[in-house]
Amino acid sequence: MRILAFETSCDETAAAVVEKRKGEEFVRVFSDVVASSSDMHVTTGGIVPEVAAREQVRSIIPVIEEALRESRITNRELGAIAVTVGPGLIGSLLVGVETAKTLALVWDKPLIPVNHLIAHLYANWVGGSEKLKVKNEKLQLKTQNYPTFPAIGMVVSGGHTDIVLMKSHTEIEWLGGTRDDAAGECFDKCARILGLPYPGGPAVAEVAAKFKIKNSKLKIKLPRPLIDQDTLDLSFSGLKTALARMRNEPFDNAQGKQKIMSNELTSAMAYEVQEAITDVLVVKVMLAVRRFKPKSVLLGGGVAANERLREKLEARVMNHKSSIKLHISPPKLCTDNAVSIGAWAAFHPTPASILSVRPNPSLAVV
Repeated sequence: MRILAFETSCDETAAAVVEKRKGEEFVRVFSDVVASSSDMHVTTGGIVPEVAAREQVRSIIPVIEEALRESRITNRELGAIAVTVGPGLIGSLLVGVETAKTLALVWDKPLIPVNHLIAHLYANWVGGSEKLKVKNEKLQLKTQNYPTFPAIGMVVSGGHTDIVLMKSHTEIEWLGGTRDDAAGECFDKCARILGLPYPGGPAVAEVAAKFKIKNSKLKIKLPRPLIDQDTLDLSFSGLKTALARMRNEPFDNAQGKQKIMSNELTSAMAYEVQEAITDVLVVKVMLAVRRFKPKSVLLGGGVAANERLREKLEARVMNHKSSIKLHISPPKLCTDNAVSIGAWAAFHPTPASILSVRPNPSLAVV
């Protein structure tokens, strides 16, 4: 089946054409087009829903046309249309859902509604592509060793942090999640406290990379909420509050007289923020691994692009005494994209009644 997929849950306007062939355990990508309004939200320090939705209205048709043109597949060759129905911003979701419904009716195609949270994990079933590019360089995607069940999946993004047990493509159980802020939201809010630009995750990671911990006399320690508790729930609001208090405290230099509010202090705080968040995420994933003994661990969502998180999780899984396999979405497919939407639809090809499809901003991961 060849699927035209849309994703408009937040500030990206994305379309892709994918295909799953009979007997194959991965999804092929024919095109992947994303138009983002993220640069517009830098000045406001975050996404303004009305601005995002208006940009998507302007972008959706050109993005669809480009996705079809790049794929060299006509609408007659499509087997279905897939679209994100939630969670997300209601104005943004409406742009994608109503566009998809219109095309499904006009082209007489089945329409598959998709929860984009669980779809994040399906970037780990994407492969066989020569067409996806990042800055004119071909994106290397896995063509073998796809996830096997049972699997532990963690969706970690700007608005959500959830852990699920995937027994099969159709049997998914929620195990735990954040009680307050999501990991990505914590990155964004901590970046704002530190005076760093939006989006916060990449900004914190960039500044943290400049911190030379071995040569620094700064001793900074932030809490790791719930890290020692026997629960798969997470919490990040206390971490954000602790950083805000710390930022307002005086830090003295070696002579103990002058307050330090330097670039070194900012990078030290950014480093500790990243360490605290990633420590909690890794510990909770490994707790789920010990409890449920899966064959695979899957990581998806925007925060999955964080290099420190990836290297910590890789080290822990490698040191685990089992044959468990770790699967982390390619960086390009961590943030919101239509390829993952199409991938989920390819493994769940049951359509809905077109006129019954509605956006659901509060949709849960399962």
